[in-house]
Amino acid sequence: MSLLRKRCSLLFTIGFLLVTSLPTAFAQQQPEVWDLRRCVDYAVANNISVRQSDVQKRLAVLQYEQNKYSKYPNANFSTNTGLQFGRSIDPTTNQFTNQRLLFQGFQFSTDVTIYNWGRISNNITAARLEAEAAGSDVDKVRNDIALNVATAYLQALLSKVQIDISAVQVEQSKGQLTDTRKRVDAGTLPELNAVDLEAQLARDSATLIGAEATYEQNLLNLKALLNLDAALPFTIAVPPVDQIPVEPMAELMPEVVYALALQNQPAQKANETRKQSLEYAVKASKAALYPTIFGSGGLASNFASTNRKITGFNFLGYSDPNPSAGAVTVDGQLIFLQSPNVQITQANKGFGELWNGWGTQMNNNFRQNVVVGMSIPIFNGYQARTAYERSKLSVKNQELIIEQGNQTLKQDIYSAYTNAVSSMQRFNASQSSLNATQKAYDFARRRYDLGLLSTLELITSQNNLNRTKIDMANAQFDYVFRMKVLEFYRGQGIKL
Repeated sequence: MSLLRKRCSLLFTIGFLLVTSLPTAFAQQQPEVWDLRRCVDYAVANNISVRQSDVQKRLAVLQYEQNKYSKYPNANFSTNTGLQFGRSIDPTTNQFTNQRLLFQGFQFSTDVTIYNWGRISNNITAARLEAEAAGSDVDKVRNDIALNVATAYLQALLSKVQIDISAVQVEQSKGQLTDTRKRVDAGTLPELNAVDLEAQLARDSATLIGAEATYEQNLLNLKALLNLDAALPFTIAVPPVDQIPVEPMAELMPEVVYALALQNQPAQKANETRKQSLEYAVKASKAALYPTIFGSGGLASNFASTNRKITGFNFLGYSDPNPSAGAVTVDGQLIFLQSPNVQITQANKGFGELWNGWGTQMNNNFRQNVVVGMSIPIFNGYQARTAYERSKLSVKNQELIIEQGNQTLKQDIYSAYTNAVSSMQRFNASQSSLNATQKAYDFARRRYDLGLLSTLELITSQNNLNRTKIDMANAQFDYVFRMKVLEFYRGQGIKL
């Protein structure tokens, strides 16, 4: 008996621990709820396309920074130190020598463009405008991502609402089946009625499972846009769709929205700015056809030292008298000249001795130069002229891009407006249809309760009501989305 009590106590303790730990474990597995604002902000910050466009923008900014410094002089300093062997030229005397030499040189040079018909300044302006256009490209990608995220979010939201509708349908079918089963057991209704409702419950359950699968798939699509791990627990907030604010249709007329979109849409800004950049590039290309005045200057000095040094002299006497060497008369006596024979002794210099006289040589060899010149393009394979003509064609092409982009924008806005009007009409019609279908189902349910309607007819009426609810949800979400697209083109962003 004592063993039995111990076992019961152990089982009770384990059960208590399991029950108390379940809420904590469940809370840890609860997915985090994301609203649309958080989804859009996260996508803009982490989406790969946005990050790629931001890299392109930074590259354009770097190019602009580089072009800004092109108006300043170039300056370079160089130095060299080395050894020469064999027959070579002494860099300090420009004479041939067979001795090994230690040499060192220093050079400083600078050059500057004095006048080039505005080529540098036009290139700087073109690069600055291109950087601004790249910034607008980033904004465009962000807007596109925001719109795509909003679309995916509303699709997931719609599928979640459809889950709720299907779940209500399942509960209704369960309630009807329970009520009918009681009547069948009481003998007031045939078994066929209960079987029909069991089949209907199975169909409703299958619809609910399908809606849940669609919701999970829509969540996966949304995660992909957000660049989130597919395994991350994730769900979305469900704002009441009838409380989502939308602008009055009168304030979203297509001609008004189009006029505002031309001013605030990043794609249009990027196209216009890029055209201005190309126009300055044309001016820079034209300047390359004219002469360029430039200036340059330099400072330099060098040092050289042989590896041998004189260590002494040995007097070896005089040479024999030689008439060919000349003669002098001393006291009336002719004396032939003799030259002394001297032997010079040499040795290799130490490393420190090689640098003797460095300062004197560097000072003596110091030299400077200043140059003013002109570069005149005469013929260079038609490269400058071709570049100029190509830059003009680039402007023409950009004008066509602007025209095409504006036409596409206008077409999109008018299509969005037409779709919004159609969605609003479908939504209004679905509201009327839902009211009528709900009344028909209420009447059918009362007649069924009174035994005046068959189970099949009740199921048909219930299915009609369920389809009408789903159709209304689709129409309502479609209407909200179309209106949000118009607000987006108007420059109001995406918000629920």
